[in-house]
Amino acid sequence: MKLKSKKFLCAALASVAISLSVAGCSDDDAKIEKKAEKASASVSTSAEPPVSHQLLNTPVTIAEKQKFEHEFAKQCEQRELKASKNPDADEAAIDKACECIATFLEKDLTAIEAEKFLTEHENAQSLRIKYENAAYHCLQQNAHPAGPDFSRK
Repeated sequence: MKLKSKKFLCAALASVAISLSVAGCSDDDAKIEKKAEKASASVSTSAEPPVSHQLLNTPVTIAEKQKFEHEFAKQCEQRELKASKNPDADEAAIDKACECIATFLEKDLTAIEAEKFLTEHENAQSLRIKYENAAYHCLQQNAHPAGPDFSRK
């Protein structure tokens, strides 16, 4: 019993000594901060130019919204039909779902998202997030699993 307690005491003292010696090295923090500042400076110079603030306050025109809705629905249908195992049978349901998603996205469309999608052919991160929300909203009507049947027949 005494041998176990001596081993435990030695291990505890060794771990305390190691933790104190590691925590006592404060010079490393200054070096790390300088490296982080250099890295952030290089990232900010090589990153994309800042977003034009004119687009933040610019409302999206009706024509741009309609063009976005049409293009987004077409892209969605092509993507979903390509992934479908039976495109002929799924086409009507996919058309309806993609139109619902595009209409849902069009209601909350910003000028930046419209510009990125229509001119640069890119999807903004905010558009991806809105897409997931719209897909949930449009597809939740059909996605309810059958509940348990508690009737005793």
